[in-house]
Amino acid sequence: MSLHTQMAEAEQQSFVTGYLDALSLVERLHRLLLDVIKDEFERLGVLEVNPVQALLMFNNAENEVTAGELKTRGYYQGSNVSYNLKKLVEMGYMHHQRCEIDRRSVRVRLTAKGRAIRDIVAALFGRHADALQGKGVLGADGIDQITGALRRVERYWTDQIRYIY
Repeated sequence: MSLHTQMAEAEQQSFVTGYLDALSLVERLHRLLLDVIKDEFERLGVLEVNPVQALLMFNNAENEVTAGELKTRGYYQGSNVSYNLKKLVEMGYMHHQRCEIDRRSVRVRLTAKGRAIRDIVAALFGRHADALQGKGVLGADGIDQITGALRRVERYWTDQIRYIY
């Protein structure tokens, strides 16, 4: 085996190792995000809402959407979106209504109680953004680079799924 081939294989193996590290980091960051939200809610005494439900409300914002639309936004790793929406409706955080056009579809929107939860999460994320920038952990250029790279990976994975079917 030539030196050039050995170097190319070593470089490829290094890239694979970096890719696996990045995947692991994304997974850990998601779990940490849920823990950060859980800690904030415990600090505030909001105990009936779990972090996944809080993210559902945060990402729903002022929109009226279907469960399927929320699911495709994809912030709910390892969760049952339909179950969580049902619980949020039962607890009074979300309102649901059958779609007039397609009776199989249910549209959901936040109640005043749900908007209060969304506001808590938004304030938490705002404080974090300010602190990350203020402490020099991450600036605008850094966040743009991270977001751009993650969007490229997202597009690649989406294309891989589409080509399977």
